[in-house]
Amino acid sequence: MADDSSIFIGSNSTGQRQQLELKRANRHGLIAGATGTGKTVTIQGIIDGLSAAGVPCFVADVKGDLSGLAMAGSPMSKMHDIFAARAKEIGYDDWSYADNPVQFWDLYGEQGHPIRTTVSEMGPLLLSRLMDLNEVQEGVLTIAFHVADKEGMLLLDLDDLQAMLVSCGARADELTTAYGNMSKQSIGTIQRSLLQLRSQGGEHFFGEPALTMSDFIGLDDKGRGIVNILAADKLMASPKLYSTFLLWLMSELFEHLPEVGDPDKPVLVFFFDEAHLLFADAPKALLEKIEQVVRLIRSKGVGIYFITQNPIDIPDTVAGQLGNRVQHALRAFTPRDQAAVKAAATTFRANPGVDVETAITELKVGEALVSLLLPDGSPAPVERTLIKPPRSRVGPVTPVERAVMIQTDPVGAKYDTLVDRESAEEILAAKSQEASAAAAEAVAKTEADKAAATQAKEDARALKDAERQRLADQREADRQARLAAQQQAVEARAAANSPWNRAITSATRSASSAVGRQVANEVSKAVFGSSRGAGSSIVGGLVRGVLGGLFKGR
Repeated sequence: MADDSSIFIGSNSTGQRQQLELKRANRHGLIAGATGTGKTVTIQGIIDGLSAAGVPCFVADVKGDLSGLAMAGSPMSKMHDIFAARAKEIGYDDWSYADNPVQFWDLYGEQGHPIRTTVSEMGPLLLSRLMDLNEVQEGVLTIAFHVADKEGMLLLDLDDLQAMLVSCGARADELTTAYGNMSKQSIGTIQRSLLQLRSQGGEHFFGEPALTMSDFIGLDDKGRGIVNILAADKLMASPKLYSTFLLWLMSELFEHLPEVGDPDKPVLVFFFDEAHLLFADAPKALLEKIEQVVRLIRSKGVGIYFITQNPIDIPDTVAGQLGNRVQHALRAFTPRDQAAVKAAATTFRANPGVDVETAITELKVGEALVSLLLPDGSPAPVERTLIKPPRSRVGPVTPVERAVMIQTDPVGAKYDTLVDRESAEEILAAKSQEASAAAAEAVAKTEADKAAATQAKEDARALKDAERQRLADQREADRQARLAAQQQAVEARAAANSPWNRAITSATRSASSAVGRQVANEVSKAVFGSSRGAGSSIVGGLVRGVLGGLFKGR
């Protein structure tokens, strides 16, 4: 029940309708109330209306019950009679059940399509803020990004950034000379921060294919806005990863969305359920970024709605920018609760007919104090309002229903498979392997050269030893030859000096030369042709015969 310029929210007891002006829906909002007071139904009703009006939405589903936006409600549900009675009571005559075009997302890839971005797209500034780095450490991280870009190395995931930091640490002296101080202590601090991010599942968020905004902000074939539901039940247990995702998403919106001022309807509307979990222990960088987004992203056509149990959970710098407010019942049991009631009462534009501080504690389930921006941008006086029933299912979808919708939505399998193309880690690993191979080759060559030199020395030594042995053998042979010659000379002298040899010599000298030669020849034959032992008698007889004949002939 609304025209094309607004969304019906509910009616008060007098039939006065509360309308959320689409032109003012990008002025942000707050939906607060204690557990069980009807906040989830209020969220579903608003999202139902925005989607039907062609406004894409994003909702962080902390408890899992907002997944019911994907399915139409059923007349067989236990809430049907209550909702039907409420629709009749507030004059919601055209109320009927209907679904919404939903895309399920999950940073872990378990309950929806994975959402990823690259380390390069995140950039050193956002990462530094997220990891709470000081200026020096931020400068070191910036140098690592610059070196990677200069050397053509993509930083896609945390492994790439880790490898780049290790490389920069190894080249610290070189890089310090070129870019300024880059201490290994600062690199170590950054690595520890990355380890904390990785321990919370950061490796699931960084990688490819990266999400494109066109798949996140779109319409179905009926002109209805796509409702993007992020499974945040597991994610909220990893606040650093959740903060990382929000920082990136908001920065991407700032970068890609044009300035549009106040469009006829929002380009996108965020709903952060259980916002007290978002702000509790949130890094300072995230708080600053959210404050910046709340202040500036309105002109991009983006609205942000925080859903929380207690309105004082929202920082004042953020709460002051929330123009559309729906306040369900609060319980004033504790001093903090009482302070919250008073704080909430002061944030509404006064209405003489409504005692806000009293009404907040008296509201029944499904009833709220509502103050929405009027067409001229001013807040309407607060009204006690019965919230319209939702058209979609109240309660979560089944795992089978979720699986079917994941498989059949427009995104398909585009993001389901991680792509690990060549990037900094692979390039640096290849360079390291090449360097190791070159070093191993150099070592092998050095060892081979040493072995060759050693072998050459051994060969030279062997040749020298062989030559030395040859010379020694030659000397020994020469010595033996000399000894033999000396022995022969000795034997010859001994033979020449024997009695019978002297007799032959004397006889030879006495005889005529012809006879002497004959005698000498015969004697020589006798002497040198027989052994020394037998030669004595033979030579002796020969000499006597020869000499006797000679003397007789004379």
